[in-house]
Amino acid sequence: MVIDENILISAGAETRHYTPSETIFCEGDTCNYYYQIIKGQVKLNNYNEEGREFIQNILSEGESCGESILFIDKPYPMNAEAITECIVLRLHKSLFFNLLNQSPELYMEVSNFLSERLYYKFVMMQNLSSQNPSTRLKGLMDYLKSFQKDITPYSFLIPLTRQQMASLTGLCVETAIRTIKHMERDKILRIENRKILY
Repeated sequence: MVIDENILISAGAETRHYTPSETIFCEGDTCNYYYQIIKGQVKLNNYNEEGREFIQNILSEGESCGESILFIDKPYPMNAEAITECIVLRLHKSLFFNLLNQSPELYMEVSNFLSERLYYKFVMMQNLSSQNPSTRLKGLMDYLKSFQKDITPYSFLIPLTRQQMASLTGLCVETAIRTIKHMERDKILRIENRKILY
């Protein structure tokens, strides 16, 4: 979901800069702001008791993070961490709700976007329940490609590293790499200059 930058700034949003690995918000923090990424990539993640990272999602320019928590009185269930240099617009919760109340169209856009995110969670849960690594990776790639108009084979460049794909699907990176090579042999995807085309 992209809310026009000028609308956010005129509503009182401030520009924040983050360096790679810098935290935007932490699991357990109170949700006080709407965040929209203007430049860079952000990952939503958790760590288990052994300190192993589980990536929930990777977001980039024009996407927002943690917005669904604004609507309920709960702390963040995940961290948001900059992957690259990031510029993020941050709008206080009260100003965000003022903005939505003044614009029913924007309210509908936000509702639509939240529904998309919920759909993604269901699709990913379904794929993650499979023991087959190929099913997990194909489910992730199908979802990412579903936002493109061109659905012909090999028309979509996967915007993730193999490590990120492994983390998003709960696989170890070696299994992800091996499975991607098998998928190429089976003509499910194509690899060109180490990039994955799906």
